[in-house]
Amino acid sequence: MHELLTPLQMKKADRLTIEGGFPGIELMHNAGKAVFEVMRQILHPYSRVLVFCGPGNNGGDGFVVAQLADNEGFNVSVGLVCDPETLEGDAELAYDEMDLDLTSMDNMRAALEELGEDDLIVDALFGAGLSRPLDDEVLALVQLINDSPAQCVAVDLPSGVSGRSGAVLGEAVHADMTVTFFRAKPGHYLYPGRGHCGEIVIEQIGLEDAVLEKVGPTAFYNCDKIWGDLPDQPAVAGHKYNRGHTVVVSGPKFATGASRLAALAAQRAGSGLVTVVAREQAALVHAAHLTSIMIRPAERIADFERILEDERLNSVVIGPAAGVGRETQERVAECLSGDRGVVLDADALMSFEEKPEHLFAYIADSDCAGRVVLTPHEGEFRRLFPELHDPTSTDCKVERTKKAAKRAGAVVVLKGADTVIADPSGHVSINASGTPWLATAGSGDVLAGVIAGYLAQGLGGYEAAAKGVWVHGRAAEIAGEGLIAEDLVAHIPDVITELVQFLGDF
Repeated sequence: MHELLTPLQMKKADRLTIEGGFPGIELMHNAGKAVFEVMRQILHPYSRVLVFCGPGNNGGDGFVVAQLADNEGFNVSVGLVCDPETLEGDAELAYDEMDLDLTSMDNMRAALEELGEDDLIVDALFGAGLSRPLDDEVLALVQLINDSPAQCVAVDLPSGVSGRSGAVLGEAVHADMTVTFFRAKPGHYLYPGRGHCGEIVIEQIGLEDAVLEKVGPTAFYNCDKIWGDLPDQPAVAGHKYNRGHTVVVSGPKFATGASRLAALAAQRAGSGLVTVVAREQAALVHAAHLTSIMIRPAERIADFERILEDERLNSVVIGPAAGVGRETQERVAECLSGDRGVVLDADALMSFEEKPEHLFAYIADSDCAGRVVLTPHEGEFRRLFPELHDPTSTDCKVERTKKAAKRAGAVVVLKGADTVIADPSGHVSINASGTPWLATAGSGDVLAGVIAGYLAQGLGGYEAAAKGVWVHGRAAEIAGEGLIAEDLVAHIPDVITELVQFLGDF
């Protein structure tokens, strides 16, 4: 279930299912039952349940939930933020089927202030289809919900969060758990919306996977479904040379740590050999730290060119503390001149800040088709793709990254708490692994190295980037609180062990 559907795509999936003979009211019954079964796991026999319903199908799901909770003997109150006479379609049917009287919104608001930690709020106000900010009355209600000590379960998506972009439209419910149906939405995994969802539960309510072909998902959740058939285990009869050889370009003598982190990460990710290329003074620094990683001096650009003439060097990282300027531009151009995977990070990107079109031209003319990966954070992205930061644009992070990948002719990894990976053909995925502790010096250098390590082993640019981002985030989860970049490198083998065991079970 790695496909992500926008609200419009989900609406189409519902419509196709209904046109295929599955009644819409049955989908609503199934959705309500799915929410209640999840709620049952956290309800106490004495819990009070407040169900807040809106004017659309999300509210209809809420009516079903309220009836099921009442049938089980819970103390249920249900409120509706619109006139019931305005309800239409399946929502109206669900309301008519409900054997509960509505509680006035004044009394619902008063009840909110009386709830305790063992009580439960059901947010069935608006769901994923909301496209405009909440009005003042609902905004005040959302604030009361958020102030309550009771747990909150959101139906489909916390009200106030855009299902398409994850944007918070003025204010949004902070749910402890969100129950959505068939497939998740981009807004479940894009911030700030992701921070409002709590635990995300995806329930199947009667839609068949076959409708996905007609709906045409355009975004995906980053997981092993994208790259899981690519083994981490080396071949039994293999050797280091068929696991690839990664080159990492070093910075000057007082800025060697970043490239060293990238080199160690590439090695841990499985690259059979790793070589750091550095000016002589920097090479001496590396020699004092590195053992199994090779070091090659390259004082001039001609020396660098000669090193890269070796076709066995099939992956390269340039950018971590490499220095911003003409020399880095020249080295980037040389990296892109052969048939190899290339990760362009940090200074390699900012060296082209004034003329990004020059970088894109180098990529277009390269022999590295499909194996060039750019890894900007938001600040670097803004400077490299200024045209994608129009303040009047409604593009979300997914759409901006897709446009950037097409513009650059390369895979773009737009880093952040909700890292998005896109390639020029339109493949895009949203990553959810990781922790806030990844916001630490050197973390991005490790990521660049992991991606390069996978490129060295023959993965395509998109697959290497997606897998690298996930592994990097999972290593952070294992490392726990207080991690530093070196910890990420140390825990990459733990992640690989998990993947080998998990994928080996299928």
